[in-house]
Amino acid sequence: MNSSITVGIDGSAESLDAADWAAREALRRGLPLHLLHAGDTPDARTGLPELDAPAARVSHVLDRAARALAFAHPALEIVRRRVPGPPAEALVAAAGSAEALVLGSRGFTGFAGFLVGSVALAVAARADRPVVLVRAGERIEDEHWDSAAGPYRPVVLGLDLDHPCDELVEYAFDAATVRRAPLLVVHTWMVPLAPSGAADDPEEEKMRALAAVLTPWRHKYPDTEVTERSVHGRAAHHLLVASTKASLLVVGRSIPHGPRLGPVAHSVIHHSLCPVAVVAHV
Repeated sequence: MNSSITVGIDGSAESLDAADWAAREALRRGLPLHLLHAGDTPDARTGLPELDAPAARVSHVLDRAARALAFAHPALEIVRRRVPGPPAEALVAAAGSAEALVLGSRGFTGFAGFLVGSVALAVAARADRPVVLVRAGERIEDEHWDSAAGPYRPVVLGLDLDHPCDELVEYAFDAATVRRAPLLVVHTWMVPLAPSGAADDPEEEKMRALAAVLTPWRHKYPDTEVTERSVHGRAAHHLLVASTKASLLVVGRSIPHGPRLGPVAHSVIHHSLCPVAVVAHV
C-alpha cells in the first residue's frame, strides 16, 4: 500500500517550496510526509570533522525542513529519511512506496516556465508512481481563487483518447476530489488534411468518445464537477493555457515506451504555471 507523500530535499529554496506543497498534499490526503535526502553520505560518525561534515549538513537540512513544516502544519506526521546512492536512482526507488513523489524546480516569473534539473527529469521519466514537479515560489494562494481561504482552482487533465488509461484518469479525479475542486478534462485533436465528405464532424465525434470514457468515472466520483473540452490544435499549447488558471496539471507517461517523457509531458513540465503531476501508465 502506498502510504505517504514523499518529497526530495536538498536544502535548496526550490526543494523547500516543494516540501511545503507536499505537506499540504499530505494533509489533504491524510497521509504522513516523508522528507527524503538522496545521495551518498556516510551514516557512521568517524570523529573527524572533514569526514563527518557532509552527513552533518544533510542532518541539518532535514532537521531545518522538518521544524519549519511542523511549525506551519502542526497536525502533520513528518518522517525524515536519508537514502544512499545516486540521487535519481534513489528517488525512483523511493517513489515506488509513495502515493506521490514531489520534487522542486527553479521557476521564472511570467510564461517562461520551469528550469528543470536533470535529476527531476530523469525521475519523472522513470518512476512508476506519480511524480509532481513544483516550481520555485509556489504558494498556497496559487492553488486557490482569490485567497488561501477561497475555493481551489480546477485540476486539469490532459487525456489522449487513444490511451485513456485508468491510472491517469483515477489520479486526476482523486486529486480533484481531495481538493473539492472541479476537474477540467482536455483532449486535443488535429483535423485530417483531406477529410472525406462522409466523415463525421470530428469535434462531435471526439466529444462522444470523451463522454464515453469519462462516464464510469463520473459515477465513481459523483461529487466532482467535470467539464469536458475537445479542442483542435496541439496538446501542449492548450494544456499550458489551461495551466494558467489551474491548481494542478495532470499528464501521462506511457511505461511501455520506456524511460522517457513524451513531447507533451516534456513541454508542460518546462512551461506550466502550476504544479505538474506526471502519471506513469501502461
